Amino acid sequence: MTENASDAGTTPETVTAADVAAAASRFAGVIPPTPLQRNDRLSAQHGLDVWLKREDLNTVRSYKGRGALNFVRSLDARQRERGVVCASAGNHGQGVAFACASLGIQARVYLPRTTPRQKRDRVARLGGESVRVIVTGETYDDAATAARADAAALGMTLLPAFDDPRTIAGQGTVVKEIVEQLGRAPDTVVVPVGGGGLLAGTLAWLRETHPQVHVIGAEPLGAPSMAAALDAGHPVELDHIDPFVDGAAVRRVGDLTHAIAAAGRPRMVTVPEGRICGEMLELYQSDGVISEPAGALASAALGPGLDLPEGSTVVCVLSGGNNDVSRYAEIVERALVHEGRKHYFLVDFPQEPGALRRFLDDVLGPDDDITLFEYVKRNNRETGPALVGVELGAPENLEAILKRMDAAPHRVERISPDSPLFAFLV
Repeated sequence: MTENASDAGTTPETVTAADVAAAASRFAGVIPPTPLQRNDRLSAQHGLDVWLKREDLNTVRSYKGRGALNFVRSLDARQRERGVVCASAGNHGQGVAFACASLGIQARVYLPRTTPRQKRDRVARLGGESVRVIVTGETYDDAATAARADAAALGMTLLPAFDDPRTIAGQGTVVKEIVEQLGRAPDTVVVPVGGGGLLAGTLAWLRETHPQVHVIGAEPLGAPSMAAALDAGHPVELDHIDPFVDGAAVRRVGDLTHAIAAAGRPRMVTVPEGRICGEMLELYQSDGVISEPAGALASAALGPGLDLPEGSTVVCVLSGGNNDVSRYAEIVERALVHEGRKHYFLVDFPQEPGALRRFLDDVLGPDDDITLFEYVKRNNRETGPALVGVELGAPENLEAILKRMDAAPHRVERISPDSPLFAFLV
């Protein structure tokens, strides 16, 4: 293989199936294989034979430990002595913390402020005295910029979250395990995509071993950076991203991950954040699985639009389970809005006893409920606008409730999900 310079030193410019196999051997016994489980709910719902690769049960509760450990174990003595620096949305940082603590290597882990506290605390616990956590910036890309500057100033090795052959090869061991556990190659593999490391590792191993396997890359609708790169023919920086799916909210994919994806030409799909939230709740309530948003991305991508052959075997990589329990209120809210069951209105109420009761009697159906009522501003003694949240018993109830609002004496303005105001509600 030819060589080129990267942020982490001189490394091969591509990834082969042999690299993936070497990575698997390198951390055998340290990171045990994660379960591959058939999911009856998803299989029945979509008319497919659906399996979940449970990377949420990995040592660091995500697949990121694979790439980090493969990278760290590839360092020479001088690089180990100087230590490593990385940027992460949370999971890569945990993998680096685990890998460095196990080998006694010092690491500096940069996390954006949007990283859930649960992930920050896990990085610190896994790393112990080997790791210093530094919180900076609003996005992963902000943290990555700071990490690169730090590595250059201190002479430490930058450990990329996705754009390095050693990281990619480690992530590729996920699909290698899938085929070994299933006993055959599946028809389709669906992987979540942020910076593209897992996608690139999957494509690199399959193109040499099982090129007939259909690979689907699932991105959050608010951060389709790989789709944008493939459309443009090179990595591009998105102007805006929704950071909710923190494990996959990346403005720009890697140069190497894009090159491997461009050669493999996976099918890219985008998944609305609300649908991801709904799948997270289904995983929890129906399957007893705690998933983070990026972890539910692959299984949330399943649906009629994919047009997969009925009964075909599909493996979805459940990439991580590092979810902060405090986020579930927002997860439920986003799911309800996406399903068309949660709506918000500005209602101009008369300031007199019984006004709210009359509104409820005139407008709400028997299965509908008020979930939020808050006066926004009192204009005068007679009237005042209130923010009202309504949860419908079923999405199809919306048309009837809108008609009743039109007929009611109150002035009502519906707040559209496209409105900038909506960002303050959900």
